[in-house]
Amino acid sequence: LGPGGAGKLAGMLADCTALAHLNLSYNVIGIVGADKLARGLGNCKALAHLDLSRNAIGAPGAERLAGVLGTCKALAHLDLSRNEISSAGAARLAEVLWQCEALAHVNLGWNRVGAVGA
Repeated sequence: LGPGGAGKLAGMLADCTALAHLNLSYNVIGIVGADKLARGLGNCKALAHLDLSRNAIGAPGAERLAGVLGTCKALAHLDLSRNEISSAGAARLAEVLWQCEALAHVNLGWNRVGAVGA
């Protein structure tokens, strides 16, 4: 998929208000792709499961996603494992994920979170 494909998908996501499950693992979207996806995910109010594992989004990508994930009130499962997310990215996610009232599972395994981000 890559960053370009993520941008095209983000444009379509704006109209997918009933989308409940999105798995984009192993797509190498990177920071640019995460930024583009964040723009489309804001309209996915029914999104309950989001898997973006193994996409190399890093802390900047996590921070951009955090800006919109707080609006996804139905989000119950979030997998951001193996994305090179640092303590700063994890801290930004923590600032907004409490707003996801249905959130029951978060996977940040195999990132660079460390004790500060935990």
